This record gives sequence, structure tokens and C-alpha cells, in this order.
Amino acid sequence: MLDAERSAANYRYYDQAMIKRLQFIEQRKQQGLSLVQIQHELNITPYEEIDVQVLRLKMQDLEHDVTSLLAQMNKQDDKKIETIKKNVSPESIALMQSLLLLIHN
Repeated sequence: MLDAERSAANYRYYDQAMIKRLQFIEQRKQQGLSLVQIQHELNITPYEEIDVQVLRLKMQDLEHDVTSLLAQMNKQDDKKIETIKKNVSPESIALMQSLLLLIHN
């Protein structure tokens, strides 16, 4: 089953690997393969191994960076905070929300 984090507005956040996997499944369905055949292909497709400890360390670093940034923002006045918010892209905001969901789970 495909799990995805959700935003406060209940939107799903998918990483690039998950999007590619979904596209692969859709392509194979359009080619007439059954879900069992597609599942078999997915099971034999090699996937990159993830070092969980390295991932945890990176998440700790990100949490530290986000905490530091929030502390700096809290020291700013409202006008400067609004200027900062206007300069952050929607993609960056979505990424930050995803990271916060990961950090707090």
C-alpha cells in the first residue's frame, strides 16, 4: 500500500520515487497488465537501500535548522515576517510542512 504524509488541509505529499512508482503502475495498467502482474514486476524491481541511521541524523539536522529559523523569525517584527513569507515559494512551504510532519511523527 502507498502511504503518504498529509498536510493540515489533508493534501497528500508524495516524494519523487513514489510519483515515479505511481506513473509506472498507471503505464502498465494502460498496457493491459493485471494488478497481479504489475505487483510481480514491482517486487523484482531493485530499489535503493536506505540507511535508516543516516536518515535519522539528517532529520535531526533539519529539525535543528527549522528550530533555529523559527527562533530567528520570532525575533523579527511583523513587517519583516510578512516580507519573509512573501519570498518563500509554495513548493518550499509544502516541503517545510512535509518535514514538520516527519519530524513530529
